[in-house]
Parts: sequence; C-alpha cells; structure tokens
Amino acid sequence: MIAYVNGILENLEEGNAVIDVNGFGVNVNISGSTMDRMPGIGEMVKLYTYTNVKEDTFSLFGFLSRDELNLFKMLITVNGIGPKGGLAVLSVLSPDDLRFAIISGDSASIAKAPGIGKKTAERITLELRDKIKVTEDDLLSSSGGIALDDLTGDAANAKDEAVAALVALGYNSSDAVKAVRKVIKGSDAPLDAEVLLKLALKEMF
Repeated sequence: MIAYVNGILENLEEGNAVIDVNGFGVNVNISGSTMDRMPGIGEMVKLYTYTNVKEDTFSLFGFLSRDELNLFKMLITVNGIGPKGGLAVLSVLSPDDLRFAIISGDSASIAKAPGIGKKTAERITLELRDKIKVTEDDLLSSSGGIALDDLTGDAANAKDEAVAALVALGYNSSDAVKAVRKVIKGSDAPLDAEVLLKLALKEMF
C-alpha cells in the first residue's frame, strides 16, 4: 500500500493529477475539491493516498489531508459506494459539511454528488452516523461559534427553530447551522427565532 505521494505536480486535469516522483510519473485520481486546492504546475505537492486493486487494475486516489482520506475510506465501506462514488461525494461536500450532513441526516446534500441517488445518500447517513465522532457542537466550536451547550432555554429553542426554518426553505443543514451560528456569534444579546431567521437569511446571500 502506498501511504502518500510526494513530488512535483506535472499535470492536472479534471479527476486526475500526475505527480513526478524522482522521475516517475504517478497518476492519482482526485476529487473536484482537491483539484481546486492543488498548487500550480511545477510546484511540490503531497497527496495522502488510498490504493485500489481490482483484478488487473491498480489505482491511486489522493487527498490533500489525512482527514479527507479517512472520510473517503469510511464512505467506500457503504454498500454501493465505490472509490469513484466516494470522490464524487467529496467533490461537493467539504469534510466538515459531510460530517454534519451525516449526523443530521441531510441526505439531500449528499445526493447532489454526481451518480449518488437518493437511496444511496440515505444509506450513507444511516450506515455512517454512528461512525462519525464529531457532533454539531464540535463543528460550531471549531468554527469559533457558540456551542449548543452554551445556549439554554429560549435561546436554544430559537436557534433550533431558525435552523429548521432555513432547512424547510431549501437550504442544506450545514449552511443553515453556519449562518445561524454567525448571527449568534455577532450578537450581544439573545435573539428570538424570527429575528434570528431574518438575519441568518441575509447571511445566505
């Protein structure tokens, strides 16, 4: 198994990167989000890799962080999700957004990935929910926001109602939480659900 590839970026195109490692060109499959964050041609890059061996085919799938690689490995344990499907999901959702989509049951956001249907997305949330250790509080705290444990009574209810309203309006749950968190963080006093929703909607544009 190849743990990572470290070398010069020789070529970059949709879904694939060629890394020059001591004179050997290594083809690595990458997600759209990884492609967007890759350095320029001729620059050094390190990709953490998953090795896929199928019959007579040997393929590498690369990621810029171990965190993204670990999520990819988790995704491909789900029945019906292969390496290409895992890349598709990580092309439309960041690691934190994917975690939150899973723990909140937001299969609609996952289903936006090419080739991932509604039933497969629902299967991902069901099968991986117990394997995702991060909680909503962790996501908010890591982003510098207020954790749910810091909200009590009416403030906690207002936060939940505002998030639920945004989701009902068609926004994905991850974006809804981030918008509400941003409003709460910037407020000096607790807000009711109606005001919180109006301000959060402004953050969406």
